[in-house]
Amino acid sequence: MSTPEPPLVTGTDFVTVSATDIDRATEFYGTTLGLPLAARYGEMPGVEFETGNLTIAVLKSDAFGIEARTNNHPIALNVADVEAARAELESRGVKFLADTIDSGVCHMAPFEDSEGNTLMLHHRYAPRTPLA
Repeated sequence: MSTPEPPLVTGTDFVTVSATDIDRATEFYGTTLGLPLAARYGEMPGVEFETGNLTIAVLKSDAFGIEARTNNHPIALNVADVEAARAELESRGVKFLADTIDSGVCHMAPFEDSEGNTLMLHHRYAPRTPLA
């Protein structure tokens, strides 16, 4: 019997979010969302925020030679209570894209950051069904 190969990929270190206005984006992630600022890229317009298990790197795209594009597929941010977190963010001026969704296993509430990138409040309340 052979020993299984360890997985090639062992985790995700960070995701990158495009920004055209790095100051506005930094204010949104740091103040509106309340995420801890973990790093600034010195002279380059980029910052990193910690979410607990994943770093969100926010870059002024054109300064890195990348075309600025918003992402319409959400980054799901885990919260203990979607409705409470939603109410808090709404009080801070965040506009949600839809009513809170109950999928039968989780609650989700999509919204956009200051640049138009889609994020989502997410809370799984039922266990994941194992694959057969």
